[in-house]
Amino acid sequence: MLIANTKGEGKSGDDFWVKAETLLYTALIGYIYYEAPTNEQNFSTLVEMINAMEVREDDESFKNAVDLLFDALEQKDPDHFALRQYKKYKLAAGKTAKSILISCGARLAPFDIKEVREITMYDELELDLVGDRKTALFFIISDTDATFNFLVSMAYTQLFNLLCERADDKYGGRLPVHVRCLIDEAANIGQIPNLEKLMATIRSREISACLVLQAQSQLKALYKDNMDTIIGNCDASLFLGGKEETTLKSWNSLLGKETIDMYNTSVTKGNQESHGQNFQKLGKDMP
Repeated sequence: MLIANTKGEGKSGDDFWVKAETLLYTALIGYIYYEAPTNEQNFSTLVEMINAMEVREDDESFKNAVDLLFDALEQKDPDHFALRQYKKYKLAAGKTAKSILISCGARLAPFDIKEVREITMYDELELDLVGDRKTALFFIISDTDATFNFLVSMAYTQLFNLLCERADDKYGGRLPVHVRCLIDEAANIGQIPNLEKLMATIRSREISACLVLQAQSQLKALYKDNMDTIIGNCDASLFLGGKEETTLKSWNSLLGKETIDMYNTSVTKGNQESHGQNFQKLGKDMP
């Protein structure tokens, strides 16, 4: 989710750098999740660890503060999940490792803003309890500035994952209170990973999602070939009008044709006047 919603505009970069970043995130988040105190299990700690990872190209043996943390972890648990991922990252040479850190720093830059650090430092949303009781939760974002839209995608991703786990683990597969997500401007909040699969599976847990769009082309731009699957998993559709060609063609195809009766009369005048009538049944696009 983080990678998909912070890649910026235009073509994506080399797949190597994305995988290298992901490997480092996995190692650091694994360390934070399993080893850090509860009050430090947040993105602020992740950013601080990235900031503390100094790399010296002329001294491969130099160890920064995070290296020392993982050295201590190796002494305690040589088979620790986070340690195994970090060792893979450490295979990178000094110059490569520095480039990876710069990429991580650029991607996580929004999390280094004071206000964002504060709202991601602790949990007050209790997303896993939304299906336990009647709850109204609003995510309100700017409609002109997309800088922080990824935070909403993160919230929805967490919401779906947590509620599905809670439905399965505590309630035998169905939440006691139906959770309906009214996702207005669904194409402008960023990409929710695996939405095409979630739309098909969350309904069995008493969760539903209503996607509100200006045009289907918005969904196509964000989810590419998965657009048809997402739309296909919506059991009802409401069209309030529009002029976007892709949307109009889709609705025209869905509505099909209606049968109409055509009645023609003809009159031929000459030496002998003749009259004719013709009845036909034709197909006409639904209005």
